[in-house]
Amino acid sequence: MKLKLITATAAAIMAAAPAMAELVLPSLSYRTGPYAANGIPFADGYADYFTLLNERDGGIGGETIRMPECETGYNTEKGVECYEATRSEGDGALLYEPLSTGITYQLIPKVTADGIPMHTLGYGRTSAKNGKVFKWVFNYPANYWDGASIAITHILNENDGDISDKKIALVYHNSAYGKEPIRTLENLAEKHGYELMLLPVDHPGQEQKSQWLQIRRERPDNVIMWGWGVMNQVAIQEAVNIRYPMENFIGIWWSGSENDVKPAGKKADGYKALAFHNFGTDYPIYDDIQEYVVDAGKAAGAGDQIGTVLYNRGMYAAMLAAEAIKTAQEMAGTSKITRAQLRDGMENLEMTEEKMADLGLPNFGPEFKVTCENHGGNGYGAVSQWDAEAGEFELITDYYQSDQEVLAPLIEEDSMAYAEENDIELRCD
Repeated sequence: MKLKLITATAAAIMAAAPAMAELVLPSLSYRTGPYAANGIPFADGYADYFTLLNERDGGIGGETIRMPECETGYNTEKGVECYEATRSEGDGALLYEPLSTGITYQLIPKVTADGIPMHTLGYGRTSAKNGKVFKWVFNYPANYWDGASIAITHILNENDGDISDKKIALVYHNSAYGKEPIRTLENLAEKHGYELMLLPVDHPGQEQKSQWLQIRRERPDNVIMWGWGVMNQVAIQEAVNIRYPMENFIGIWWSGSENDVKPAGKKADGYKALAFHNFGTDYPIYDDIQEYVVDAGKAAGAGDQIGTVLYNRGMYAAMLAAEAIKTAQEMAGTSKITRAQLRDGMENLEMTEEKMADLGLPNFGPEFKVTCENHGGNGYGAVSQWDAEAGEFELITDYYQSDQEVLAPLIEEDSMAYAEENDIELRCD
């Protein structure tokens, strides 16, 4: 009788004890709609890296990762619904990576109120780089204004440093995303003396005849594109149709995937796009992904996206999340971190070449360091070019830094205006 009572008591205690904490990292993905071709490989890379950590390492710091995936269709309203549906899962969602500037703008006040970190890898609201204002938002390793500056620097380098007689067109998605670089390009035009043409393209971007007829008529020396999904494919095909020189056509890093150029065939050869990481599968990490994820039948997709530009980007985003979690666990002295502790980990994240090499990704991306004041990294990017014969993008420049002399005051002005509008008390002092 006594033995039965002890056994029953022990069972009751075990039943009442909380289950081992999970690291809940939702994925706001889009595998359907006009942006699916670009959303799928990112989502696959993001999921596969977390699966690798679970299968090979038992998670992060002994805590397993759970990644509920919610389909947004790249629709802002659905993205907010996905956030509301997933933020309370398990012990609470630790981090969001929405992969949409429109969704990001809507979630900034929500994650701030809820105390949930959000990472917008190379997208979102640029002035969120200012950690004094945006406590819960991070956009390392580079932002849209960095991209605009790096594109202009490349054009300067191609023209012996003088573009005062040049005309540069911006073909952009007519949304918060596409409008992000306009002010930066205008300020850089004042500095360098080029003429800026603005050519908006309405969602989803399948109709661009008038914009490219204007380009054919006015003959800008360079075209910069801020597109996504089907818009990129259509723009590159239209450029081919008017015989615009591809080497003078530069896309932001969201306009530089294999899906964007392949529909135009060999005539897309020479097209350029910005980048903040490298491409391909020539990295040790892919041996582990093959063994622990693909061969184990646990890949998020069909396995046909592995090593593509956007698969690598999704994997990179997941890797940065994992490294921030490790940093947070070390700082907090516990594996069961809270949202606030993860935020602290993100704010103290440092990516060195040595760390990247240890992770199986040597020479994959630039080094950067996050601080309380700087949530955006060091602003380094490179230029890639499409080699149609090889069927791949290749980096054709080293990583170089954006024009901080122009960008820093813009970020300060925009972020401070946001702080004043929203009665935000500055931090980091």
